[in-house]
Amino acid sequence: MTTQARDARPLHTPCDHEHLGELRDALDRFDACVPVVDGWGVRLAHLLQDGGRLLAAGNGGSAAQAQHLTAELVGRYREDRGPFSAICLSAETSSLTAICNDYPASELFARQVEAHGRPGDVLVLMSTSGRSENLVAAARRGRAVGMEVWALTGPLPNPLAAESTEHCAVDAPYTATVQELHLVALHLTCAALDRTLDVGVSRTRLSAADLAASRRRGA
Repeated sequence: MTTQARDARPLHTPCDHEHLGELRDALDRFDACVPVVDGWGVRLAHLLQDGGRLLAAGNGGSAAQAQHLTAELVGRYREDRGPFSAICLSAETSSLTAICNDYPASELFARQVEAHGRPGDVLVLMSTSGRSENLVAAARRGRAVGMEVWALTGPLPNPLAAESTEHCAVDAPYTATVQELHLVALHLTCAALDRTLDVGVSRTRLSAADLAASRRRGA
């Protein structure tokens, strides 16, 4: 399956087993993102344990996933551990409405990043298209204040990935598929963080080939 052109739209919405087929196809192409997001979890463990902070933002469904990420860090992913500082900028309703009322729409997240971001902190931005103007502006502002900017996007090339310090780009033509794999990326990041902190998760790191072989042996 080829990636859609920038402004192209799939001809139809995949349903039932076709939806699952799109997800399986995209999952096969997701392997390159796994070491990226695993590495994010490792680095976050050290940053947050040392008093650093994570900021996250997205629009629409990606806003919900950004809030999911911060909830996993302030609360817990699976096993109990201490809470970490994580703020979802999409959930700050009073700030959002005040900024939209007084400033250009592109400042929606960028102004919050400037307020809360500190050098060395991490900004996670999620966009299925990678073209949301308010997130691209936030990425630029985050880099300007000295933050690490990690983007979860759809297919490359896109402006958000280009403005970020690192990215995980899901190669899939459908928004739903991209969002589904963004959730996988968030869970892999959280699992790697807990593994680094030695919080009740497997310390085995298998390559895709090793994992496939392990599954065959268990079949």
